[in-house]
Amino acid sequence: MTSTRALARRVGHAAPRGLVRLAPLAGAALLLAACGGSSNDATAPSDGTPTIVATTTVLGSIAGEIAECAGGSVTTVMPIGADPHDFSASSSDVATMVGADVVIANGLGLEEGLQDALASAAEDGARVIEIAPLLDPIEFGGHGHEGDAHSEDEDHAHEDEGDHAHEDEHDHGSLDPHVWFDMNRMADAAVIIGDALAETGGSAYADCGAQVADEIRTAEGEVRALLESVPEDRRILVTDHDALGYLADQYGYEVAGVVIPGGSTLAEPSSAELSALVEVIRAEGVPAIFANTADSSALSDAVASEAGGSVQVVELYVGSLGGPDSGADTYVAMMLLNAQRIADALRA
Repeated sequence: MTSTRALARRVGHAAPRGLVRLAPLAGAALLLAACGGSSNDATAPSDGTPTIVATTTVLGSIAGEIAECAGGSVTTVMPIGADPHDFSASSSDVATMVGADVVIANGLGLEEGLQDALASAAEDGARVIEIAPLLDPIEFGGHGHEGDAHSEDEDHAHEDEGDHAHEDEHDHGSLDPHVWFDMNRMADAAVIIGDALAETGGSAYADCGAQVADEIRTAEGEVRALLESVPEDRRILVTDHDALGYLADQYGYEVAGVVIPGGSTLAEPSSAELSALVEVIRAEGVPAIFANTADSSALSDAVASEAGGSVQVVELYVGSLGGPDSGADTYVAMMLLNAQRIADALRA
């Protein structure tokens, strides 16, 4: 069992390929809604308000909420349902980012297909704010493993399997970019992004950032109540990739295994890794595998079927918000829906 828990920790330790340390502004962002404050047109406004672009839908949600409050708007590059790990910029996307006053990105290697575009935007004078590095990010694999017996021999046995090309190819480094699964960090992000936008667009952005932060902190209490309603001995997570480390840290959960090794959805598991994961699920009595709405659940379905019993695959909104009728069309709504689905699956 411990050998498969090691699987959840298997991530690269080199610097992410192509990651540009872009114009550090005292900024960061993510959250609330892809509501009216976010648009798909980055045409510069005529009233002098800043042209703001966000990479992911989660970032577009919070930045859009802040901007709408302050009388501005945000363009989000990725569409609803896009996987940030797998999204590539079109020529139009590149032009949108290059033409912006402020570009809000997640960073830490999350947007693998946007690195060149973000570098071009920074070179052309846009203020590019990478969010995740500003929020005291945790390391991959550091969550929910206190006291977990784990030997170097087990690590070396996995390393000698000869199927690491996929891990090296999609190496994210040791820091986890999935910061939005900690709502307290995202409340801080709202303040930071509001302050950053105030430097370009006026003090209203800072006030609105603080307001959005308060909304997030209030909602976090509801999320906490849902997740802490699960008995402690059932707070065991198996996920499609290593994305819920921040949630595990905050609410006392253990990430016992992952279907896809590491923190990207682009890697491919070996048959040995999948077999070991099945054994963990059986040994721990795990009732659910949490998959990602932005990607196929075929591998998770196969693992659940092999594990047998009543193991179900439950989809969460991981890398993208949902559409208008999904119940996950804002950051807060997404987090509440995810918490409800986790609690329902693990309490059953």
